[in-house]
Amino acid sequence: MKKHIPNMITCCNLICGCIAAGAAFQNPIPSNYFWAIVFILLGAIFDFFDGMVARALGVSSPIGKELDSLADVVTFGVAPSAMLFSLFQEVQYPEFMEPVRNFMPYTAFIMAAFSALRLAKFNLDTRQTSSFIGLPTPANALFWGSLIVGQHAFLVSGRFNALFLFLFMMLFCFLLVAELPLFALKFKNLSWADNKVKYLFLLGCIPCFLLEESCFAGIILWYVILSIVSQLISSGKNND
Repeated sequence: MKKHIPNMITCCNLICGCIAAGAAFQNPIPSNYFWAIVFILLGAIFDFFDGMVARALGVSSPIGKELDSLADVVTFGVAPSAMLFSLFQEVQYPEFMEPVRNFMPYTAFIMAAFSALRLAKFNLDTRQTSSFIGLPTPANALFWGSLIVGQHAFLVSGRFNALFLFLFMMLFCFLLVAELPLFALKFKNLSWADNKVKYLFLLGCIPCFLLEESCFAGIILWYVILSIVSQLISSGKNND
């Protein structure tokens, strides 16, 4: 019986992703976006615990790894893409984009495809045991869910439009598969010298909570910027 427990937790992640996508596909109103991000968050919690439980029970299996990736594609790929699909139906369109207004919402699923590609690369990339290369799919999903819920009024205002949304989405699609080293929040010890980037990240997260519903978007953006800056500094030192 215990060998099925991790897969049951993974299936809960998958169900959360399906519910999140279903909520996002409903009428594009703030409350539906809110429930979508709630279930993406629940899915992320289940995703965190399934591997931990499998290791604790000593029942890790190849099917569990495959099921985990399939669940992640739905929760962290399809669900945020569904939120973008609905948002594309709400945002303002420049006059030159009016002919493609009905087509643009479907471009949101480009992000689902890039998320699937990111997960496939992660499963095969042995370099990502202690850090990440490219933006993790849960981080991408939480960024978009938090941004859409917290900044909905701005995103559908005249100060923003479908072109900006599409370009911003494509930037994050690139970040998902880019050869961009991103640190993982894992501590081998508590010394400042070995973990200064991680401590700076945690300190920088504190003001992000002032953003309320957009806090996850702020945290993920800070995570990406800090990773890029630390990588540039590290590369500069190596060149010297």
